[in-house]
Amino acid sequence: MSEAILTNEDEEKINKRLKRKEKMAKILLASEQKMDEFLRKLEEELKTLPQGEKLANIPVFVSMVKSYIKKEYTAFPMNTLVSIVALLLYWVAPIDIIPDKIPVWGKMDDLCALSIVLRGVGKDVEDYKAWKKGEINKPLFKD
Repeated sequence: MSEAILTNEDEEKINKRLKRKEKMAKILLASEQKMDEFLRKLEEELKTLPQGEKLANIPVFVSMVKSYIKKEYTAFPMNTLVSIVALLLYWVAPIDIIPDKIPVWGKMDDLCALSIVLRGVGKDVEDYKAWKKGEINKPLFKD
């Protein structure tokens, strides 16, 4: 699957939707109970996630959020956390630019949204993965 099928206009629409999801993400992050519930539901959905290099970042995002909330790993800025939660909200939304019910095509915009977010938070994701592997020590809070 390639998000190259989507146009620049589609990418702009996805960016706008991600920005709206960021507002929702901030509200969700304000409630640890709601965040825990959301992450549990998301993990259930992720059990059916197909394999793929980019898709492998979705479970990493969930892990990053959990680690941040538990104060185990807080070495990325709040805007990274908000971007990640916004992407997760976008990912589970059944109706977006291309409705998820459409076989194969339904997740194209979700993959584009994932690419957009990864462009912005990729370094933080790689640092987190290195920390999880024990390649770097537990860092101090960045914000």
